[in-house]
Amino acid sequence: MDSWREIEGKQVHDPLYYKQKERMNTGVCVWVPGPVIVGSGPSGLAVAACLKDKGVPSLVLERSNCIASLWQLKTYDRLRLHLPKKFCELPLMPFPASFPEYPTKHQFVSYLEAYAKKFGIVPQFNETVVSAEYDNGLALWRIRTSGEAKKEYVCRWLVVATGENAEVVTPEIDGMNEFKGSIVHTSTYGNGNMFRGKKVLVVGCGNSGMEVCLDLCNHNARPSLVVRDTVHVLPREMLGWSTFGLCMGLLRWFPTRAVDCLLLLVSRIMLGDTAPFGLRRPSLGPLELKSLTGKTPVLDSGTLNKIKSGDIKVCPAIKRLTEHSAEFVDDTLEDFDAIVLATGYKSNVPSWLKEREFFSDKDGLPRRPFPDSWKGEHGLYAVGFTRRGLNGASIDARRIAQDVERCWKAEAKNPLITSIYKN
Repeated sequence: MDSWREIEGKQVHDPLYYKQKERMNTGVCVWVPGPVIVGSGPSGLAVAACLKDKGVPSLVLERSNCIASLWQLKTYDRLRLHLPKKFCELPLMPFPASFPEYPTKHQFVSYLEAYAKKFGIVPQFNETVVSAEYDNGLALWRIRTSGEAKKEYVCRWLVVATGENAEVVTPEIDGMNEFKGSIVHTSTYGNGNMFRGKKVLVVGCGNSGMEVCLDLCNHNARPSLVVRDTVHVLPREMLGWSTFGLCMGLLRWFPTRAVDCLLLLVSRIMLGDTAPFGLRRPSLGPLELKSLTGKTPVLDSGTLNKIKSGDIKVCPAIKRLTEHSAEFVDDTLEDFDAIVLATGYKSNVPSWLKEREFFSDKDGLPRRPFPDSWKGEHGLYAVGFTRRGLNGASIDARRIAQDVERCWKAEAKNPLITSIYKN
């Protein structure tokens, strides 16, 4: 009896005892022989498919109940891909030839579902990752989730595929709680039908804000657009090419600033001077600005004509809201029935990944810029954080699969290493 008491006394003062006890209380512990991929959006699917193609198994964890939840659950009805389909296809599977040059939201979702089916990707749905940390003692990643049953997944490689748009960004506007009308984010905006005949203030002048304004016009609403800062508006197509495709081709031969000069010249000819309509251009060119800050130029799909005709009014930044009005920084006051926040999304990686070297706490993005933003230490990878859309995600997915395959084959030749990881 005394010997048992002695052992219990030692355990009370042993931190390893409590660490082991904590692991036992996490619920089910699951060993994953290949990488764990967090997120089943286009980026996560692309990595899983590339790994499958190389014979490496993986497990995809998804907090929602479907793949591509952002596209399926948080996008407006009229959304289309802003870039031609050839720049948006995922590795190993092109879009159907029957799809238009700019596929609709529903066509893109159907493509992703067919993609997952082709490569046998079946995510673990309703599994929210609450923490992921590297265990130096085990030389493995430990990923805890909060699904119906708490689980801890243990693996050699971790792929962060939650992307740049994981969480809604809601600005703090003075008087927001006083406003009596409806305030919605674009993540819950379907179409303008519910706003017919109403005056709607759209906050945010990116591609989403511009398209929501156009959609509101098409549903006989009266939209106004808040433009707080400078913005580049470019035609979606130039000189018979998609603007994006033209940029990609020119950048192979000319420096960024030269291509920017051409873009602005052609834009001036096609769209005119946008400054008189409240859309002042930044001092930096669109490509240089995108590279330095990640700010994407607006590819116009008809909104600019509505602004020029007066169907969409451009307003400066909001100073404060009242019960029925918005007061702007130029001291003008105007009544509105509703507000739509086209204020975008942000990464949520710092909230669950216990790692501070590779990902920044400030914005949740890799600290190193593209093309070096895909690989961290200890088998940590990132996909979908390049600020280069689906094309950037596809590039990262291929690199990750090649790197993991190399490690996978090397470790497969060493049964001792495999045995250590499994135990």
